[in-house]
Amino acid sequence: MMVRDLAWLVQLGETGHVTGAAAALGTSQPTLSRALARLEDDLGVRIFERTPTGVEVTPDGQLVLDAARDLVARHDQLRADLANRLDPDAGLVRLAFLDSMATTLVPRLLRAFHADAPGVKVVLSQEPAHHIRRDLDRGAVELGLTMERAPDLGWLPVQRERLVVVVPPTHRLRRRTRVDLAELADDELVTTPPGFGHSALVRALLDEAGVSPPVSFESADLATIEGLVAAGLGVAIVPEAFAGLSGSVGLALASPSATRTIGLTWRPERPLAPPAARFVEFVRGRAWAD
Repeated sequence: MMVRDLAWLVQLGETGHVTGAAAALGTSQPTLSRALARLEDDLGVRIFERTPTGVEVTPDGQLVLDAARDLVARHDQLRADLANRLDPDAGLVRLAFLDSMATTLVPRLLRAFHADAPGVKVVLSQEPAHHIRRDLDRGAVELGLTMERAPDLGWLPVQRERLVVVVPPTHRLRRRTRVDLAELADDELVTTPPGFGHSALVRALLDEAGVSPPVSFESADLATIEGLVAAGLGVAIVPEAFAGLSGSVGLALASPSATRTIGLTWRPERPLAPPAARFVEFVRGRAWAD
């Protein structure tokens, strides 16, 4: 059973006449009759009965005809959706990104890309790094913005961000411009939960400084972390863009490794659809390079 035969069946049902349906389809009457015979033989039912004025659908044929209309419509919609998705000027890009980029990098990047490709729709998914990897692996998204460079994934550096310490507005070090993490050994830390990429980054900096401050609160959202610090509930290490959002004070870190690199990642063994490939090349032209 072919979709073409089902489409021909639908046309015959609409015209009620083999000759008229064949003319509308641009085929011959014998060819249409053979297609109908194939369908009836395959399904084991008689779909049409011939009448003096054409053909009339049988009760069993009505069930077939209704299903054929639905299948043909779904097939046509699938082809239209695929054509739209694969069009580099009017297709679809599925992009996952870390929560911490929601108010910083992503809006700026999408504004620039929209100006370059206004017809391309970008479907966004905001999630933690391990979910981004999961969705890349199963094909739920084509691209991810993350700070974890996996050896088996494609990687394009996009932006390097400086990390700072944020302290409450009443903190003893609030008037300093630069601090060493060792000076915060006795402060309580507000950070992301274990398993988050940012948590591993913070832990590496603390280990480098030889300190292990107690954790007062954990949150998956960096803006929430900054707000907790502003409320006097601890100190935190965050990207510089988050400093001062709710009244915290940002202090530069003495460590030269207090940065994070954001990159665009994808499954290299899967060819990217043209819109996604266009997005990668657009970003490549604006990428921070090693």
